[in-house]
Amino acid sequence: MKLRFSILFLSAILLHGSTSVRAAPQTQKDYLSAVEADKIREAETPNERITLFLSFADDRLKKLQYELDHPSQTKHAEMLNSLLNAYVGCVDDAADLIQLGIEKQQNIRKGIDLMASRTKEFLAILQKIPTDQPDTEFYKDNLDDAIEGTQDASKEADAAKKNVAPPPVRRKK
Repeated sequence: MKLRFSILFLSAILLHGSTSVRAAPQTQKDYLSAVEADKIREAETPNERITLFLSFADDRLKKLQYELDHPSQTKHAEMLNSLLNAYVGCVDDAADLIQLGIEKQQNIRKGIDLMASRTKEFLAILQKIPTDQPDTEFYKDNLDDAIEGTQDASKEADAAKKNVAPPPVRRKK
């Protein structure tokens, strides 16, 4: 009888303990939609993640250009700042993935090349945004941060080209 009670008691403790332990929820970046966050999580390689972050950054820039050309009557400055911050977040995350890939000696050459070419395009777009408009004062600081972040990412990509692990050498038999 004592043995049954001990087994029952231990199993109740184990059962209760297993239900109270839960995995920590994965944090989602506040500038990514749920669908975008899922795509990032499902990407299998760092190159795919870098490509996704750069495509999301491109999307934010296109939305920013649209908003500048077609200003809304409500919360226009808020929307511009939000898009600029989201753009910088995407570029920064792509740059972080490149640094992590170099540290882990992963094959991220495609991601580095894509970062180098896209940041030059992004920089050209950002530098064409007019800064002499009356409402520019509301987003000027974030625009400057976006330009600086893009320049930094471009420099990091150029430096990463030199630091990335060499391609595998095939030996002849």
